[in-house]
Amino acid sequence: MIDNYNIYISTVFGLESVVKKECEALGFKDLKVSNSKIEFVGSQRDIVKANLWLRSAERVYIKLLEFKALTFEDIYENVNNFDWENYLSENGKILVSGKSLKSKLYSISDNQAITKKAIINRLSKKYDKSWFDETDEEYKISISILNDIATVRLDTSGVGLHKRGYRTKQNEAPMKETLAAALIQISNWNKKSDFIDLFCGSGTIPIEAALIAKNIAPGISRSFDFINWKFFDKNIYKEEKINAYNSINDKDVKIIGFDIDKKAIEIAKENAVNAGVDEYIKFVVKDVKDVGLQNNFATVISNPPYGERIGEKKDLEKIYNAISKITKKYTTLSFYFITSDGDFERKINMKSDKKRKLYNGRIEVNYYQFYGPSILDLLGG
Repeated sequence: MIDNYNIYISTVFGLESVVKKECEALGFKDLKVSNSKIEFVGSQRDIVKANLWLRSAERVYIKLLEFKALTFEDIYENVNNFDWENYLSENGKILVSGKSLKSKLYSISDNQAITKKAIINRLSKKYDKSWFDETDEEYKISISILNDIATVRLDTSGVGLHKRGYRTKQNEAPMKETLAAALIQISNWNKKSDFIDLFCGSGTIPIEAALIAKNIAPGISRSFDFINWKFFDKNIYKEEKINAYNSINDKDVKIIGFDIDKKAIEIAKENAVNAGVDEYIKFVVKDVKDVGLQNNFATVISNPPYGERIGEKKDLEKIYNAISKITKKYTTLSFYFITSDGDFERKINMKSDKKRKLYNGRIEVNYYQFYGPSILDLLGG
């Protein structure tokens, strides 16, 4: 078994610092952070922990190769000289994907085909055979070429890490679980005060808040590609999964999700049951203008309707008016709103303490942060 691997964690642009903090909390060392990725050298146990515990990352890869690629021969020679027999099984299903940007080798399909050919030829010499059934476990390999530098990676996660497994149903325009978790981690929520979502939809933000508060690993109920790999020590995964179950705390937490859509609330309740956190979340069908809160230092994080999501301009004005009234009435609460509406502050007549640019899918959004006072502030300490 190989002792150490070049671990490559992909992130959504703008969330690198959030994922870095998560990596540091897991004990990963010597992190190299750049646009949309974090890299470090780690063990199989680190790969398991990253997949189980990272809340805001996209995928966990093993970076196998990096080389200059100006010709197809460059791809073939580098890939063919790699020790694929230490990673791939004889009849594993090899799936090659590709990307190319600002590079001489711009034909993605050709890059993929040459990579696959080089891998098969290497394995042919190892196993002394020219045909492979590829009927066993999957190995997803990617070759990405940026500025003529090729990077070959093996995807350990399988489906993206945002697929926790609890969201079997969803309403329109759902937010990724990974982004919802990031919004919570960016906020000042202390996991003790109340947590509120005024526009909860199918419940993603409240459910992620419950998972964080209860210290439930986001990947605890799903599968990963590495589980079936021949070279991967299955005992490590079993041990880390047991550790994850033992890490769940017994703290009580109060989380409330409001939404005007009764169907969305029904979906949210079902998703919370699937996530095992339904007893910690109260979902309520209610128009935001009718929501009553308390000045109890709660944290509010919401993704209010905007633009194409709302349709009627008058309805949008009513929503913004309600948000404005709530933020001014409940002065001890901290409010966080994510929206693509660049005029949001003016429309609710309130200047945010901080604004952060993020991406909700391919939509550029701003995360507006309005900080309420802490109890220490009020006590003069």
